[in-house]
Amino acid sequence: MDTQPQDDLQHSLLADPSLTRRKFLRGAALAGGGLIAAGVAACTPGAKAGWTYGPEGVPSAAPAPSATAAPSAGMSMAPSAAPSASASTPPSGNVPPGWTEHDISARKVVRRYLGNLVPALPSIYPAAVAAKLGDILAVEENYPELSQKPAFAQVPNLVLTDAVSPLTPTLDGDVKVFDLTIDEMDWQIDELLPPVKALGFNAQWPGPTIRANLGDKLRVNFTNNLAETTSIHFHGVEFDDFFQDGVAFVNQKPFAPGETFAYEFTARNPGSLMYHSHHNATDQVGRGLLGAFIVDPPEPQAAYDREYVWISNDTLGGFTINGHGFPAVVPVVAAQGERVLIRFMNEGIMMHPWHSHGFAMDMVARDGIPLGSAAFRADTIGVNPGERWDGVITADRLGVWAFHCHILPHVEGPDGMFGMVTSLIVVPTKDDVDAIIQLLLA
Repeated sequence: MDTQPQDDLQHSLLADPSLTRRKFLRGAALAGGGLIAAGVAACTPGAKAGWTYGPEGVPSAAPAPSATAAPSAGMSMAPSAAPSASASTPPSGNVPPGWTEHDISARKVVRRYLGNLVPALPSIYPAAVAAKLGDILAVEENYPELSQKPAFAQVPNLVLTDAVSPLTPTLDGDVKVFDLTIDEMDWQIDELLPPVKALGFNAQWPGPTIRANLGDKLRVNFTNNLAETTSIHFHGVEFDDFFQDGVAFVNQKPFAPGETFAYEFTARNPGSLMYHSHHNATDQVGRGLLGAFIVDPPEPQAAYDREYVWISNDTLGGFTINGHGFPAVVPVVAAQGERVLIRFMNEGIMMHPWHSHGFAMDMVARDGIPLGSAAFRADTIGVNPGERWDGVITADRLGVWAFHCHILPHVEGPDGMFGMVTSLIVVPTKDDVDAIIQLLLA
């Protein structure tokens, strides 16, 4: 399949709501029947063993980080020495025999993740599939999340903002000019936790994706709205002029609050690159001064239909993908048969092995450099701090497939899944993908 240009990609995400949105919203309105009725008819889910291993200091359903607390450069990763009390406490109410509070909490997190997408599933999946999904979530209980937006649609999210309002340059002769601000802000890791004190480009974390073509002449203006100095490094760029490299007191003086600094260079190497602070970086990058810089070559390194930018961090707010922890992480959504390019970027301080359930990935580039004959297939890829890996998944089977870091204390504990977790949702047609996006934006 041919790679779609960026404009076409955005169009494919948002195109023709007149047909698809009606279908999907009509399905979503069936919360009182349809999938719920199918769930009642389905069998009761089997019992699950309680989870007794969890990290200390990692936000799941635990108290949120204080909005006024000083940022931490790292987090305790030690496992809890004793089994979780919630794993052995019988839950109240009408629940399956053998379940504990762990099961109730874990199910509730997934209910928050899918929200009002669930009632619309019968309009997308075969009836038997929709019934099983309804049974797993116990939709016959008519729980509140069925009428609420998914957690990831209740907070700002890079995937959605890049699609709806991509960062676009102005032209100064043959130079593409991008304008960004560097801001202090309150940021929600998910829709329930109180906000944390974060930093961002254009008041978002990650910053908006900066996109250029190979050979473009660029000027990127950063206006510093912080209370301290900073400098910005374009990570992976092969500069002609080393004074554009952005390392304070090596290539430049840091620029002060209220100042604007311009970086000017030619995009001479393509691929998945990044931009981030390179001054007081443990704090500034850890608190959100990071973003994707993508340079498109004339011919793509691999054919794909859709792409997702996936930036991990592990300092402020725990373990995050694109500035959020599960269930507020946008899923990878694809139509059956499509090829999806995922650009893994690690802006944190730890290695994270990303594992795709159900699918191997064709790993086609590392650090923006095509692997060529060294390309390989894997279902788990470790991404070190500063690394970028490009993987392509052929979504040839329907379903909701987990996708997560496989360092388990980064993803699951006594209260269910959290942190570095999302999913790959494969639906039958492109119209179904468009309808999902329209529902999230409604």
